[in-house]
Order: sequence, then structure tokens, then C-alpha cells
Amino acid sequence: MKFMKLGSKPDSFHSEGKNVRYVASELATDITVNVGDVKFYLHKFPLLSKSAHLQKLVAASSDENNSDGVYLSDIPGGPAAFEICAKFCYGMTVTLNAHNVVVVRCAAEYLEMHENIEKGNLIYKVDVFLGTSIFRSWKDSIIVLQSSKSLLPISEDLKLVSHCVDSIASKACVHVSKVDWSYTYNRKKIPEENGNDPNWNGVINRPVPKDWWVEDLCELEIDLYKRVLTNIKSKVVLSSEVIGEALKAYAYRRLPGFSKGMVQCGDVVKHQSTVDAIIWLLPAEKGSVSCSFLLKLLKAAKFVGSGDMVKGELVRRIGQQLEEASVSDLLIRAAEEDTMMYDVCYVQKIVEEFLRQDQNAEIESVEDGDHLQKFRPGILTDASKLMVAKLIDGYLAEIAKDPNLPLSNFVDLAQMVSGIPRPAHDGIYRAIDMYLKGHPGITKSERKRICKLMNCKKLSVDACMHAVQNERLPLRVVVQVLFFEQVRAAASSGSSTPDLPRSIKDLNSASHGSS
Repeated sequence: MKFMKLGSKPDSFHSEGKNVRYVASELATDITVNVGDVKFYLHKFPLLSKSAHLQKLVAASSDENNSDGVYLSDIPGGPAAFEICAKFCYGMTVTLNAHNVVVVRCAAEYLEMHENIEKGNLIYKVDVFLGTSIFRSWKDSIIVLQSSKSLLPISEDLKLVSHCVDSIASKACVHVSKVDWSYTYNRKKIPEENGNDPNWNGVINRPVPKDWWVEDLCELEIDLYKRVLTNIKSKVVLSSEVIGEALKAYAYRRLPGFSKGMVQCGDVVKHQSTVDAIIWLLPAEKGSVSCSFLLKLLKAAKFVGSGDMVKGELVRRIGQQLEEASVSDLLIRAAEEDTMMYDVCYVQKIVEEFLRQDQNAEIESVEDGDHLQKFRPGILTDASKLMVAKLIDGYLAEIAKDPNLPLSNFVDLAQMVSGIPRPAHDGIYRAIDMYLKGHPGITKSERKRICKLMNCKKLSVDACMHAVQNERLPLRVVVQVLFFEQVRAAASSGSSTPDLPRSIKDLNSASHGSS
């Protein structure tokens, strides 16, 4: 940490009880300065020679014949800050560092310790220290920025906050080859640090990672963090993936329970502000953060009560990269007052957003006064659609265990991906079986309705063997499975299709023909 020593005389300030401070001197004190509940018995000459504000107060006090001295009830930093300024006036040794430089600068401004009062005054010396040392130091700049928050708005008026923000953002954006200062980086241990590298010679000589600055910024409160990251983004130097990594690290540090898809009890307003800011700061580029992280943000946003616009933005972004998600990612807990375990409606909205990408986008153009409609094809690949279909099958199998899940929610979600061709329907069969198992009281017509979601022709041999012995399935479905399995067996052996009874053939013709 950088520091600067001012003055050379020994410290001769003494205390008398908790609320009295005085200077030990052969000369009697001739001024009392009241700062809060602390009285300072001092000498006019050293103080008035450097502080225009004290000059004015003493003059006014003399005019009013006030024997109680002068009052500095609103000086930034209180008695401690005033004492440093007073010691400077006496020429006593004081040490400035990142922890006290802001409060001293603000107090000096309050006392009007400018150059027109005396050359080499405190404001000038503090500004030199800030410019030549503090703002050139990575960690000191962060400490100073943190300490400036308690001194708003004066620290903002003095541009201390903006200078710190600029300094930090500029350093975060320098090329990694020029990073020659210390920083915190604990998230990804390299092999030699784990003792797993047989070739390690005991000397760490690793390249600086692109996201070297991420952890240190997690020390900032959200309002200051937002300003720094906005400044970093405005420079358009760092990749969206690095910005995304910074936001991910901040969320895990600042939102307790975030890794578990929740936010533990605490300051809900503060947590909501943090969640909203992180979402607002997300880079526009798709893939800058993982789908899993976005879904954790959505769960957190629901938990802290973020607005519909915030949650809607997350749904849009999640839908654009839904194929990356896992079933556990999609398990969004329902509100406490809801009887269901999971919030299926949000998953439906996300799937809608995913499918919307594949719809032909209508583009209107004007030619010679006539409106022409042009279309562009969807952007989803067959592979991504298949991944999402399998994902939803797995999700349905998980939520089917909820005894309070209405059949309509299950069917509606399943039908959203029913148009996506799948080589096998084992996944949706497993989900249907789980629902039937967890809801033994549903009606015969409801069993038929849910079983229409699967295509018996696309069940694997193992699934067929399970289905024909499954007492939860309607008899009609079991017969269909038997028929198609016999057809498949006959085809694989090279024989003709067996001459089955007309009743079974009728069941075949009644098959739903789902994708």
C-alpha cells in the first residue's frame, strides 16, 4: 500500500478523558474547536495560517464575544479527520494512505486549506499523493473508491469517485502483458498449486489471465461496481465473455445462496438492487454467460421480487440458448403460496422464446410505394431443437412427480415440443409413466389424453418391453405397442407383416402419428 508522510515534528496531541484533546506546549492554548462531542484546545496561529474556514469562524466568534470557541459539527470524518488536519497545521508527522486519504481530502476542502491561504497547503499535498501514487495503484484505487461512499456527496463533488472509477477501469482494460501489479485470483487453481504437477520446480511463472481483475472488484458495493463495470464496457476492449465472467463472480460473492438457485435471508432491497444491476450489465452478445447462470439469475430475480421487465429480459436471453440448459437448471421453485412445487409457466415462456427464433421473420420493405413482404428462415439447427426436445422430456419426467401438477400444464408443455422430430420417444414415455405413477387418481379420458403425446412406433425395444407390462397405461396403448413391436420384429427377420386380427389393425390406424 502506498503512503505519504507529511510534517516532521513529533506528535504532541494528548487526551484528557474521552472528549478532550489538547496540544502539549509552553504556550497556552487560545482557541477551542468543538467537533461533535470532542473539544480540541489548540492555538490560533498554526490553524488560521492554513484554514480560511477557521479564519471566518474565529472572526465571527470574536464579533459575537463567543467564549465557547468555534464549532465544526459537520466536518467530513468528524474528530479523527479534523485531528489529522490540525496536526498538519502544526507541522507534526501525519501519514496518508489509501484508507484515510479521502476523508482527509474532504475535511481539508471543508476547512478551505487552499494554496491561496498558504503555498504547499494540505489540499495540494493530498492531490499530489492521489495523482502520483493512489490512482496509479490497482488495489489502493479500489480501497479509496470504497471509502469514498461514506463521504458522499462531497467525495463526488471533488471528483474523487470519478477519478477512482476511471483509474480502475483503465487498468482492467490494459493488455495482460502490461499487468505488473498484484491482484487477487483464487478461482482457478493451476496444477502446481494443487501439488499435481510433477514438473513443477517451485517457481510460479504463469501468464496473467484475461479476467485477472474480476475478484478484486467483487469488494465493491453494487452502485460503485455498476459504475466501474459500465466504464469498462464503454471502452470496448474486453470481450463479452470476460465481462460475463466478472458478473458471474460478483453474483456468487454478493448473493448468498445463489449457487443453489436462491438468495438467503438478508437485506432484500439490497439483494434486489444487486440482481437487477447484474442483469442490466449483461453483455448483449449471446453466449457471454452460460444458460445455467441466466437461469440462476431468474431464480434469484423471482426470489427477491424483481420486476416483470427484468424477468422478461432473462426469459428472452435464456430462450436464445436453451439447448445449453440442464433439467436441474429448469427446476424453478414455485411461489410459497402456490400448491405446485415448480413454476412451469416460466419454462413455457422460455420454450416459446426458443421456438420463436425458428419462425419465419417477416420483414417489410417499400418499393415504388408498394409494401412488399419478405421472409428470412429461422436460425435454429435441427441439433439444437432435438436437444431442447430431450431437455423438456427430462424436465417433464422430473416435475411429473409433483402430485399437485395439473395435467393441462404437463400436456401443454409437452405439446410445445411435439413438432420437433425425435428418433425415439423413450423420454416422453418415461415422463408419461412418471405422471401416471404420481397421479393414480386421474380419469380414463385423462390417461388417453396424456398417452397421445407419444408415438408408440418410436419406442425402443427396452421401452416397449416396459410398456407392455405397464399396468398404468390404457389397454389400447399396450396393444398398440405390442402391434408395432411385432411389426418391427417381423421386419428385422425379413418376414412379412404378421396377419393380425382386424381389431388390432384398427388400433394401428388410430395411432396419433406424433413426431
